Amino acid sequence: MDFSPSPRAAELAALVSAFVTEEIEPVAAQYHRDVAAAREAGRWEESPIMGELRAKARAQGLWNLFLPAGHEGPYAERYGTHGGAGLSNTDYAPLAEIMGRATFLAPYVFNCNAPDTGNMEVLLKYGTPEQQEQWLDPLLDGRIRSAFCMTEPSVASSDATNMAATAVIDGDEVVINGTKWFSTGVGHPDCRILVFMGLSNTEADRHHRHTMVLVPIDTPGVKVERLLTTMHVHDEPVGHGEVSFTDVRVPAANVLLGEGRAFEIAQGRLGPGRVHHCMRLIGQAELALELAIRRGVSRTAFGKPLVKLGGNPERIADARIAIDQARLLVLNAAWKLDTGGPLQALSEVSQIKVIVPNVAQQVIDMAMQLHGAGGMTDDFPLAAMWTNARALRLADGPDEVHRGLVARLEIGKHL
Repeated sequence: MDFSPSPRAAELAALVSAFVTEEIEPVAAQYHRDVAAAREAGRWEESPIMGELRAKARAQGLWNLFLPAGHEGPYAERYGTHGGAGLSNTDYAPLAEIMGRATFLAPYVFNCNAPDTGNMEVLLKYGTPEQQEQWLDPLLDGRIRSAFCMTEPSVASSDATNMAATAVIDGDEVVINGTKWFSTGVGHPDCRILVFMGLSNTEADRHHRHTMVLVPIDTPGVKVERLLTTMHVHDEPVGHGEVSFTDVRVPAANVLLGEGRAFEIAQGRLGPGRVHHCMRLIGQAELALELAIRRGVSRTAFGKPLVKLGGNPERIADARIAIDQARLLVLNAAWKLDTGGPLQALSEVSQIKVIVPNVAQQVIDMAMQLHGAGGMTDDFPLAAMWTNARALRLADGPDEVHRGLVARLEIGKHL
């Protein structure tokens, strides 16, 4: 199996890497200062730097690079030059790794950020022409943003069948009630549409009781109750919100694919998204290792460079080995998704969802240790990267759920 990038992927990787180095990294610190200052002043708003970067990226055709091959349709010409023709998961993986290095900005700059990518893929694969015209077009165009409302504060959401919020079809409308939280994206001033997953039929089997519905954020009864912190980080201006839905009514035409088909949609949505997340984390782990080595060779303690003290050489070697192993697992999962589809890559996708955040967290932690107290400050990106890796051990399913799936599939081979 050959994981070398295709000529097109290699060309895109070079273009994305150059853009990250020349356009994003020089202004990243100022961007983060802008959004932090706005939040401290009581405003949750975007920095003008983001609009400038997005305009430059789009002018170079580095836009909507995530678009999956076979689902790009008319969007190739309308919303992208290089990426618009659609990429396989294997070809997109190295681009996601490069984006992961860019202090969290690059996915947004290239219109390749979660949860918008997942929501756009849902609309690409399962949306009606009317739904695509109303919501997919402006998302691909970068005029609006979106959020995904699935996790709930009152139940163990690691088992999605516990979901208590409801989406009940009532004639030509859907009535929605309940509370969701960690709905990433609801804080952004451009968020306009929510993808809501709720219980719709208690009589069906447990995987056909739930429905996904498109809910405009300004619908009466929708209220962002608060924006949550993650390890004391607000993630402004995107935000992770707690959202209440009180007798919210939307047209039944807003249902995605059909009543009771939410789990089917989620399975198709989460596989590629987990590859994206994991490859971005690989990029952050690579950056952390580079920063660790630079710090280690530039600082001296007890008469030796830090990089040669104690067990640091072994830690660096272990980090190199772990990152390369994790990358190969992700590329294997991407290849399985491309060649067999989500159902043929269940184990592989769960494997990477366990191993990559853990590897990234460990490598970043090692880099923080080599930076001393400075590693815990915002003078370096390490603390934010560590928080991101730790959070992703819960996002899209906790480690324990994915390990359970891998074990069940493995044991099932012998029954």
